Amino acid sequence: MRQPKLVAEIAKQLRKFHEVEIPGSKEPQLWNDVFKFFGRASSLKFDNSEKQKKYEMVSFGEINKEISDLKVMTDRFNAPVVYSHNDLLSGNLMINDDEDKLYFIDFEYGSYNYRGFDIGNHFNEYAGYDCIQVSDENLEAIYAETNAYMLASHLYWALWALIQAKMSPIDFDYLGYFFLRYNEYKKQKEKCFLLAQVYFSRSRTG
Repeated sequence: MRQPKLVAEIAKQLRKFHEVEIPGSKEPQLWNDVFKFFGRASSLKFDNSEKQKKYEMVSFGEINKEISDLKVMTDRFNAPVVYSHNDLLSGNLMINDDEDKLYFIDFEYGSYNYRGFDIGNHFNEYAGYDCIQVSDENLEAIYAETNAYMLASHLYWALWALIQAKMSPIDFDYLGYFFLRYNEYKKQKEKCFLLAQVYFSRSRTG
């Protein structure tokens, strides 16, 4: 499946996925999970002195403020709550070249969540860290919403990585991954917050 067609097909399939109705609570899980992760991540202690030294470089007071500020900002979007994949990285896309079809797989993190988070997380995981670029003015709302939730995705997986650094038996530099995602959050924050502020300002005057 050629790249332009693949991108269009991902968007098409994700829209269909977001229309699925699943029995049970439809409460969005993003901030519940983030605050839960924060609580666990901020009270860890490592037996490995090198890991403990890296861990002590984390400013949880700063992160707590970032979470609070970002939640206030994203709440202003009143983003639709849809059933979300929440982990749509490239490894969770299966392409059948014979049938020219795309399938989503691995629904371990599936839950009801904010539409912008699922889309923004996909761009982070699959397409890279830069804010998405679109030119169609009719997409301004979802563009701003998605970029804001891309920031939430960075915080979500950064805190998740701290917990995995302590709990996971997998030989992987989870502490390094925390700093990668948190630094990307800080790198993108000003641009994405400004984008949201411009959108809110236009919405008030429009």
